[in-house]
Amino acid sequence: MARTRVESPELPSHEEVVHELARLRVGIGAAELHGSLCGFVSGGGNAGRSDWLLHLALEAEDPPPPQGALDRLFIASQAQLSDPDMGFGLLLPDDDAPLGERADALLAWCRGFLGGFGLGAGGEPPLSPEAREALEDLGKIAASRLSYDDPEGDEAALLEVSEFVRVAALLLHGDCTAAQAPRRLH
Repeated sequence: MARTRVESPELPSHEEVVHELARLRVGIGAAELHGSLCGFVSGGGNAGRSDWLLHLALEAEDPPPPQGALDRLFIASQAQLSDPDMGFGLLLPDDDAPLGERADALLAWCRGFLGGFGLGAGGEPPLSPEAREALEDLGKIAASRLSYDDPEGDEAALLEVSEFVRVAALLLHGDCTAAQAPRRLH
C-alpha cells in the first residue's frame, strides 16, 4: 500500500515571529526562539500549545493569541521534526536579508537549540555516537565568530552550515524520540 504524503505545516515567516515577539515583549529573537523550541522537542521535552514558552523559561506580557505566529510556530515545528520526509526547516531571515544578519541568526538558532535540548533531554540523553558528534558540532557553530571576506564563498558556506544544522537537529530528534518510544514485543 502506497503511503500518501502529508505536507507538514509551514513555519510562519521570520518577520511574523519577530513582530509577535515584540508585541508580546518576549525577550528573545525569532531564530533563537525557534532553535530553543526545536531543541526542547528534539531532546524529548513535552509541552503543549498553551505552555511551551514557560517550559523554555520565557514569559510573554500577554498570552500568545491562538493561531498567531507563535502558535503556528509551535505546531509547525513539532510536525516538521516528526516528518518522515525530513520536511524540517530553520526559522531564519529571508534570503534577501544581509548575509551577516542571516549568519548571526543561524548562530542564535544553534545557541537556542543547545539550551532547549538541555532542558528537554537532561544530563545524559540517549545519543548515538553520530548524534553526540553532531551535538558537539552544533556547540562549535554556536560559539563561532564570523567574518565576511568572500561574499560568494560566505554565502555558499552559510547554506552548507544551515543544511548541516538542519540535519543535525533531525538526527538528535530521531535519537531521543526513538529512546522514548515504547518497545513492542512480537
